[in-house]
Amino acid sequence: MSEIPHIGFIVAAYLVTAATIAVMIGAILVDYRRLGRALSRLEATRSGDDAK
Repeated sequence: MSEIPHIGFIVAAYLVTAATIAVMIGAILVDYRRLGRALSRLEATRSGDDAK
């Protein structure tokens, strides 16, 4: 494995990329859940207004 020049840099670049993508996916999932809860609250308040 030490035959490949700059193997440490290559592995580090892949690890940083994988970590970045994982953080981005996590942020998207958190935002999706937050927006879903906000939409549920909005639908609940709108359905209460329609009853009037």
